[in-house]
Order: sequence, then C-alpha cells, then structure tokens
Amino acid sequence: MSGAEREIESFSEDEARAELDRLHMLIGAADIAYHQQDRPEISDAEYDALKLRYLALEGAFPELKRPDSLEDKVGAAPAEGFAKVRHAVPMLSLGNAFADEDVVDFVERAKRFFEREKDLELVFTAEPKIDGLSASLRYENGVFVKGATRGDGAVGEDITENLKTIADIPNRLKGSGWPDVIEVRGEVHMTHADFRALRERSAAEGGQEYVNPRNTAAGSLRQKDPSITAKRNLKFFAYAWGFASADPAPTQFEAVRKLADWGFVVNPLMIRTNTVEEMLARYRAIEAQRATLGYDIDGVVYKLDRLDLQRRWGFVARAPRWAIAHKFPAEQATTILNAIDIQVGRTGALTPVARLQPVTVGGVVVENATLHNEDYIKGIGSNGEQIRDGYDLRVGDTVIVQRAGDVIPQIVAVIPEKRPSGSEPYEFPHVCPACGSEAVREINEKTGKVDAVRRCTGELICPAQAVEQLKHFVARDAMDIDGFGSENVELFFSEGLLKSPADIFKLRERADAVRHALFKRREQQAAEREKATGRQRKKVLSAEERTYEGLDKLFAAIDARREPELDRFIFALGIRHVGETTAALFAKTFSTVEAFRETAEKAAHHHGDIHEVFPSINGIGDTVLRSVLDFFSNDRNVAALSDLLEEVRPKPYIVTISADSQVAGKTVVFTGSLERMTRSEAKAMAERLGAKVAGSVSANTDILVAGPGAGSKLKKAEELGLLVLDENQWLDLVAK
Repeated sequence: MSGAEREIESFSEDEARAELDRLHMLIGAADIAYHQQDRPEISDAEYDALKLRYLALEGAFPELKRPDSLEDKVGAAPAEGFAKVRHAVPMLSLGNAFADEDVVDFVERAKRFFEREKDLELVFTAEPKIDGLSASLRYENGVFVKGATRGDGAVGEDITENLKTIADIPNRLKGSGWPDVIEVRGEVHMTHADFRALRERSAAEGGQEYVNPRNTAAGSLRQKDPSITAKRNLKFFAYAWGFASADPAPTQFEAVRKLADWGFVVNPLMIRTNTVEEMLARYRAIEAQRATLGYDIDGVVYKLDRLDLQRRWGFVARAPRWAIAHKFPAEQATTILNAIDIQVGRTGALTPVARLQPVTVGGVVVENATLHNEDYIKGIGSNGEQIRDGYDLRVGDTVIVQRAGDVIPQIVAVIPEKRPSGSEPYEFPHVCPACGSEAVREINEKTGKVDAVRRCTGELICPAQAVEQLKHFVARDAMDIDGFGSENVELFFSEGLLKSPADIFKLRERADAVRHALFKRREQQAAEREKATGRQRKKVLSAEERTYEGLDKLFAAIDARREPELDRFIFALGIRHVGETTAALFAKTFSTVEAFRETAEKAAHHHGDIHEVFPSINGIGDTVLRSVLDFFSNDRNVAALSDLLEEVRPKPYIVTISADSQVAGKTVVFTGSLERMTRSEAKAMAERLGAKVAGSVSANTDILVAGPGAGSKLKKAEELGLLVLDENQWLDLVAK
C-alpha cells in the first residue's frame, strides 16, 4: 500500500514527514500550473484531495509543520506571468473575533485609548465580511489605471485588464469630488447563481469541476486571457481605500457612500452603530440572512468610523487596531476520539494531539485536533474554570469537533451518555517520549502559577528539541538558507554532522562526509522507488556519478547567509516567546548583535532591578524579557552563540530617520499624568514620528515628557541634564 493510500493513523513520524514533503511538492506544482501558468495539470477534485490530506497530516503531526506551510499561507507572491505592483499603502489583514466577548473587548480597548476625551462618542460601522479575493484599484484623475491582487500585502499581481471586465468596476468615476489619486479596495466575488450556472456549463461540456465560488473567482481573476474572466460574470463590492491624495470623507461610513456616488457597488447591509449592543445585534441580523444573500460571507467587520480617530489609534504588526472581523461560528460535527498522541516541539513543549475517527467539518475531512495541554484534556481552562460542561477527554469518547476560525480543528464538547463503560482518565506522560528525560510544568516566579505546558528538561540531549531548533534556525522567516530544508537538517543530524547552528557553517570543511550522506540518501530513495515500482535501475552509479550535483549550490547558499539581518538572526536563535516582531524590536533598540548580547548577559546575571541594565522597550513584556534572560543565563546557550558568531556577522540594524520629524531617532520617556491624551496615545504618536519610547530614564534618554505627579524619573532626568518638556511643550515640538 502506498503512502497516498494508507490511513494517516498508521504513519510513523518519518513516514509522515516524507508524505508531507511529497504532498507539498505536488500541491506547489499544481498551484504554479493553475494560478501562474493557466494550464491545470490535475483536476480540482484531485487538488482538493491532496490539500485535505496535507492539512490532515499537519494536524496529526504538528511538530512536522513546515516553515512554509500551506496552512499558514496568507496571500501569495506575485505570479511570474503577471507584472508586479507595489501597493502605495500595504493591504493589511484584520484581527479576528470569535465570540461576543472579543467584540466587547475591542470596544473597551477603544474607550481606554481615548479615555481622556470624556465627551467623545465612539461610533463604529458594521458590514458583512465578503468571502472573495481582495483587489486594489488605482484611479488617477477619475480614470482606472491599475488594478492588483493583494499578493503578500506589499506587492500584488497586475490584473488590470481582467478587472476591467467586471461591470461593477467603473473605468471612469462618476460624479465629482473624488481625489486626484485614490486606490479603491474591495472584494471580487462570484454569486451562488453564477457559480451554479458555471458548474452546469462545465459539466455539460466535460470540463473541470469547480469547488466553491471563492476559489473559482480567484482562478477566474488570474486568467491570462481577459475574455475568459469576462465570461465568469464576477462581482465587486467596494468597502475601503489605500492611498488617497485626500480623504474621501471625514468618516468611514460617509466615505463608502462616496464610493457609491462615484459608481461602485457597496454593500447595502453596512450601518453605523453607537454601542456594542447594536454591533452584536447587527451581527445576529446579518448571520440570519447569510443563507439568502446569494454570495458568500464569513463574518461581520467592525471599524471605528472617524478617520482621524483611526489614524490616532494606529496599527499593530499586520493589522489595524481600529478594525476587527467577527467571524461566524465554525461548523461542528460529532466523531470518536480514537487516541491521544504526544508531540515534542523545539522548546520542549509536550503537545497532545487527538486522533479522531475521520469526519467532515465545513467541507474538510478532520482526522486530528489540537488538545493544547494536559489541563485542556482534564476539562480545565486557562483560568482554572471548567470547560466542556466539566467533562474530561478520554479515549473512546464521542466528541463534538469544530474548526476554530474555520481552520484549526478543536474538540469543544464531550457527549457523556455515549462514554464507553470502564473508560479511564487519560494520564499525561511525565517523561519525554523522545529522550526519556523528565517533563515538568514550570512555576511562574511572578504569579506563582503553574505553567499550562509540560516541557522536556532534556534540552540539548533531546533529539526532538535539537532537530526542531535547527529547522527553525534555517527556516525562511529566520536565517532563510535556500535549499537547507527539514530533510537536510534531519539527515545531517542523524549522520552526526550537525549538532548546533554553528555546525551548518562548517559543513564545507566536511564536504566528503556531507557528500557521502547525501549520496546514501539518494541511493535509499532510488531503492525505495525501485521497490515501489518494480522497475530495476539500468545501472549502478559510478564513483564519479556519486558526487552530489547540488553540493556546491548548498554550500553557496550557506555562505550567502554569513551576514544575516540582525532581526532575522535574533529570531533564528529560537528564544522562547521571541517572534519576528519582537526580534525586530530588539534589533531596532540595540542596533548590533554585540550590544544586544552584552546587555542581555549583564541583565541575566544582575541581582537588582533588571531595568537598571536592560532598557524598557515598548512592546516587550516581562514574559519575553524573562525568556531572554533565561537564554543568556544558560552557559550552553552562550557557548553555542559564541561558536555561531565565529561563523556569522549579523548586519547592524539601521533605522531610516525622517527629515520631517523633530523627534525621529530620539529616545523619549513619558512620566506623570498626561491631560490632553492617554499614555498609550502619546506613545503611539512618538513611535509614529520615528522616536523610540522607553520606560526608564538613562543617559541614553533624549527627552523626558513630564506631567503632573512626575517623581523619580523627573529627578533623575534633571540630574543627568536631559531635555525635560511638559505635555504642551511636547505637542508644540511634534507639531513643527
């Protein structure tokens, strides 16, 4: 039985990894053929089967999830067949809300941000979230000149001619009053009626089978022949804009009404709301109409109405703070919990995974679900509360499964009356299944609470942690070593060629051993193919042919990353809780790896207030800081870092300073009470103007903004002779 036919439950980890790599290759080739070359090599049904199996494998073996996982793909790089278009303003994603409480929290965050303005009334818009393909349309002097897909958010595909075939998109704006330049944004979609008609025509002609309206709309929009796009009768809802030489109107609601005046179709269900109760009521009303709208939606989007308030509230890494998508509940299904397996991650976390009797949920076959941690299995939530009506999870239970956010499967309930007699509570392992070391739950020194995650204490002796750490190090978002994927990490680790990141850069010195390992793997793969196909190889490879043809390319790719970007390098170290955004904050603050390392090592061995040594960084909390100090207090980590820095030289992080800002590049500290704005808004303003906001005063501080009640920070600033401003002087300075 081949890997493609076998049940996933029967796979070993090595077999699952090989199958995942095979599926990734096949799906990637299919994507290129369909989306970029317009010549599908497999049917949509075959593609869907591959994708479903891929996602099921990732769910069953979460620790094998690749850095370039298809599940994590948000947008896509522009296809080679289309010209690239750089968006003047990035096309960001939205944060998600999955419960009413999330919406309440969103509104409360807004109130806290603007709390200084007691009489300010916060108004929000509410509109359906269209399930289609995002597009940006650039108009100059009222004429449509360029259209692009979202792409990766920064760069999209030029699909101008295809967009011109959509009747809802005007080639010339109607009326008057539009900005000289504006990028109108919205969602291309296909109605249910048009989708059914297309499927019927395709079936009658013996053509391809279309899966759903969204995918069909996306494929239609990327056709190289605009006449094909024109036949699909695509629709477009306008709901936003990117760059504009002038605001369309003072508010979101009025601006969308302007888009309608200029000839766009806007969604008639969009309204203004004044309270969270009205927002949730609108959500219920739109949800009730979902089946009758005639087009796909997957939630409701709320936005702060006033554009000036949107700008003041600002953005987080990839999403605006002033908007959120309230997703509709995931579809649910009932199935059997067949087993609970444990996976070990790079930080030693023991993650339980549910093996389920396969069941279809929302059009996707679900065979595995995350169980988070041992408390979740016991039916205990993060705050110690009972969940799932107080029932634990046991093998053999009948459970209700849903796809959280329509993506990640999770168990939300147990059906107690169907529990088999004699079932036993699940005993979570106290030893690591990969190395046999003790697995413990750490105690948070600050709160005294026990960590929800049990972790292996084996660290460097644990092969699961070592291999996963190395995979993280070479991943695309980290060091990005081209061609050095998971398969090579596992091979070189198993052959004893690779134990630490520094060893990667020493592989050229062991070229013969590397060549032998690669050749041995190639021979094994050839033998496996021979066994599977029953075909004999024509000849035994000669000694000359044993030279691995890609070896020089691999060594060149390694050498090309000997001077990595500092933020990538910090992220690649794999420090717990330090993600890409946090690594960038550290790089921006310290500028060089030497400064970051020296400060972190001093702080790790400092016995007083940590911030006497390590600066307060806006966006870096105690949890992240504790992880950094734990990393640098470990002699083995410091030694490994020293070895690595013998091989690589991270580039200094350079911040581009705006010539228009009076405070760009300066370090600012706020203290005391602010009366004209909240502390959060003051920090957001300073960062928006290119300043660094610190939490403590030091010789590196440039400006102290002191309000009433300023205490020790003001005294220290005066002792150091720093520039001290009151709130009004600060606002005068940044207004220049």
